[in-house]
Amino acid sequence: MAGRKVRLRPVAVDDAELLELWQSPEYVGEFNVFGVKGRPVRERIEENGLVTSEGGTLIVALQPNHKPIGSVSWRGVRYGPNPQSVAWNIGINLIPEARGRGFGTEAQRLLAAHLFATTPVNRIEASTDVENVAEQRALEKAGFVKEGVLRGAQYRPGGWHDLVVYACVRETP
Repeated sequence: MAGRKVRLRPVAVDDAELLELWQSPEYVGEFNVFGVKGRPVRERIEENGLVTSEGGTLIVALQPNHKPIGSVSWRGVRYGPNPQSVAWNIGINLIPEARGRGFGTEAQRLLAAHLFATTPVNRIEASTDVENVAEQRALEKAGFVKEGVLRGAQYRPGGWHDLVVYACVRETP
């Protein structure tokens, strides 16, 4: 999946060290610090390439040199008991020097197009802290529509935070 500025590519074992580094607070920024440690990244990459039927992660790389600058991810969210009521919730994390340059907008647009093309979901959503105005602008530019605020929905070190929810739905012919 390639755009003008960035391309999305599968995660490779060689990316494990970089992804571990990008999980540190100085890389994720104030809105993505959760204090959660999972299994080692290399182990998870070797197991499934960080893509399963429940979600996944791809590397965001610059065009044309393919330098990795971050990652995008998605996970299923249920809005009913049937399989048709699953939506994808997406997220992005760019290294500090890649922020504010339009890369996130294009990466999220590419990811949404990819998920609509390769899965049957009708809805793709993203949420961000109410104070993360840059990400709100990026989502709007990527074609997502602001739907509302989830009060006290996310806990990060320091307390509970309100989130703004954005979504796009599959276009019907």
